[in-house]
Amino acid sequence: MLLRPLTLLVLVVFMLAAVPAAEAARRGTGSAGQTATIGQAEVLSDFETILDLWRDGKYEDLYQRTTGGKDSKEKFTAKLSSAPRKPACCWEKIQEPRVTMKSAHSAVVHARLGFEASTPGTEFVTKGINLKKEPSGWSISQSDLYSLADLTGKKRRYRYIPVQPVK
Repeated sequence: MLLRPLTLLVLVVFMLAAVPAAEAARRGTGSAGQTATIGQAEVLSDFETILDLWRDGKYEDLYQRTTGGKDSKEKFTAKLSSAPRKPACCWEKIQEPRVTMKSAHSAVVHARLGFEASTPGTEFVTKGINLKKEPSGWSISQSDLYSLADLTGKKRRYRYIPVQPVK
């Protein structure tokens, strides 16, 4: 009688131990997969930090996280502070992120990014953003940042056309 509950307990413990190993084998994660995941997590964490700095208005710190721009710190700050879009907060900020490591010093983050625009509500943009590894961490190009801020050279022009009466 004691043998039956003990056998059942051993069987349950064995099943619980086997499920995580089987799931890891199915996903293809091992020691090499964990190394790639650590690098991808670092890229994603630094990208979220970049978005947080931008949202919080810490433009001088954000300027240190940018590459390849010809704008001065003052011009960079002026452009982003008056930008039509800023990153949204919390869960709307970044959704469905996917990191692709191009090399040890280059990565692409594909995600659905949420922005607060001049219109009410959250505007979503799905885009791939290139990041480069710098000694201080992962950084974004100024042109990608300006693109996300909707600071393109072309201004949208809307023309009012009055409603024509039906004849």
